[in-house]
Amino acid sequence: MKYEVIIRPTIFLAIFTAVALFELRSPCRKLTTSKKSRWINNLAIVIGNPLLLRLVFPILAVDMAVIAHERSWGLLNILELPYWSEIVTGIILLDLVIYLQHVMFHSVPLFWRLHMMHHADLDFDLTTGLRFHPIEIMLSMGIKISAICVFGPPVLSVLVFEVILNGMAMFNHGNIKILMQLDRFLRYFVVTPDMHRVHHSVIIRETNSNFGFNLSWWDRLFGTYKAQPEKGHVGMTIGLSQFRDAKKLTLPWLLALPFIGDPGRQPINRH
Repeated sequence: MKYEVIIRPTIFLAIFTAVALFELRSPCRKLTTSKKSRWINNLAIVIGNPLLLRLVFPILAVDMAVIAHERSWGLLNILELPYWSEIVTGIILLDLVIYLQHVMFHSVPLFWRLHMMHHADLDFDLTTGLRFHPIEIMLSMGIKISAICVFGPPVLSVLVFEVILNGMAMFNHGNIKILMQLDRFLRYFVVTPDMHRVHHSVIIRETNSNFGFNLSWWDRLFGTYKAQPEKGHVGMTIGLSQFRDAKKLTLPWLLALPFIGDPGRQPINRH
């Protein structure tokens, strides 16, 4: 889709700005480390990852959806469903893939080493939701492209999903305070900041819960849902127990983390 290069960055900047302002106006927690230092490192990763994807992959998710449609690849290109139904089904299937991928990155020690960069953040805000190791980003894109070949979601479905995924990653990592009643209602449908913050707890059994990014259904369905952190949202500790020195969490150190860092006991299959 020729307008993707306009649509996605525009919506990204709009959501980023909205969540950033919400964090300033109604923060849930006080930050424990320098926001300036964290944002410089995290945003450098945000800028670098899309450039790397363009260099490594000849086609990305939306491009693959176009090819799958033209060649009638995938389940939804075989079934004769109403177009709107294909769009909704495609989004739901891709979201399930992302949930399962997230569980896999917590289960396989090698993949966990890559995912540690995301969890090593000592604070939790919208930039945490965009901070992933470049190798993890490339693996994730490969999984997403494969899923598009298998399921054959419409091009619009993939574009909408990509926009939602980026937007929800910023929203549900936001350091924002939402009324308890509203949070409880939203959780029936989507992953809220309070729900996902549990996943970033230093307590391992909480780290290995609430894997959803968009839809909250998967955690409830597969038994990985945890409603609240043991020590409360203000009292909980964010990050990983083996990485507590903020001075070490620089961009070069973060990029080297999978190769030199202690994986700890977080991988699911170590319990």
